[in-house]
Amino acid sequence: MKPNIKPQNPNFSSGPCTKRPGYTLNSLNTDSLGRSHRSSIGKDRLKKAIDETSRLLNLPEGYKVGIVPGSDTGAMEMAMWSILGQRPVDVFAWESFGAGWASDVAKQLKLDNAQIVTAEYGQLPDFSKANPDHDVIFTWNGTTSGVKVENAEWISDQRTGLTICDATSAVFAMEIDWNKIDVATFSWQKVLGGEGAHGMLILSPRAVARLESYTPPWPLPKVFRLTNKGKLIDGIFKGATINTPSLLCVEDYLDALAWIESIGGLPAAIEKSQGNLQALVEFVQEHDWIDFLAQSPEICSNTSVCFQLKASDEQIKAMIKLLADEQVAFDIGAYKDAPSGLRIWCGATVEKADIVALLPWLTWAYNQVTA
Repeated sequence: MKPNIKPQNPNFSSGPCTKRPGYTLNSLNTDSLGRSHRSSIGKDRLKKAIDETSRLLNLPEGYKVGIVPGSDTGAMEMAMWSILGQRPVDVFAWESFGAGWASDVAKQLKLDNAQIVTAEYGQLPDFSKANPDHDVIFTWNGTTSGVKVENAEWISDQRTGLTICDATSAVFAMEIDWNKIDVATFSWQKVLGGEGAHGMLILSPRAVARLESYTPPWPLPKVFRLTNKGKLIDGIFKGATINTPSLLCVEDYLDALAWIESIGGLPAAIEKSQGNLQALVEFVQEHDWIDFLAQSPEICSNTSVCFQLKASDEQIKAMIKLLADEQVAFDIGAYKDAPSGLRIWCGATVEKADIVALLPWLTWAYNQVTA
């Protein structure tokens, strides 16, 4: 039978992700709007966003956080173009975005000393191929495959190369061993449900040392430049952004960070996301027509959860449309480059009650399109 209870919030998109519970535009501080980002209030709000990010993530001493243009993609491109080339590089890819970084290394930067290690959707590549003397690029969570790294134990503590991690759908949702990471990037519109266009760049002291001791052989656009005359442009990491940011988006991000603090900080956000995943795990265990794309439980994402179904591509498309028409689930189709299926975001801004309310609708819609 058709369920009679709908999710109060049907937004399950994997980016931009749903806003925090109780979000309203009226909750935003608007004092900085209409002011220059170089004004004292503009700099203060940008610095607060940086400082709160560092504090809530409990970053190690000496790590720097900067706000950069171009979302997570801009932050990753900035890091790769500014840092790579001194050493050989190992790129690990198992879904669309990781494949994009591998393509940039091979086809744009055209690095001859690159090793690209891949895996099929649902699996992880062989991390034992990581050379501690090489730079390493990987995604912590494969947003388009629903597969995350289990841990960072494969990264050597004695490495001489740098680890560059695309962590955009993992930061504020998964435990990250920051001592294993030299460069990390993420964006506001993922786990925190913030607005787009702004990226976050996290640098370890080792990454800063590389930037100040190595100049890549290719020209760098202005928005990629992290150094000036061989020194880190420190203002980027204190609120003096490279280009003009949206202070409205900054206020939106600060609101999300304040909400993380209010629920109990990073541990509470991780626990909430894992609890949402558990509801999906129990549903899969009870139904034989749906399964995780991830091939084992320990690598199953607790944010971008991807599913494969016993249904044709056309049936899955019809199911997605039916759920959207009923206004119970928006934007839950698999990523365009991924295997056909469903993708349900279950980060901390999603309420478990909404996940639970959605589940009977999945069964109903599946039965409707496969009858």
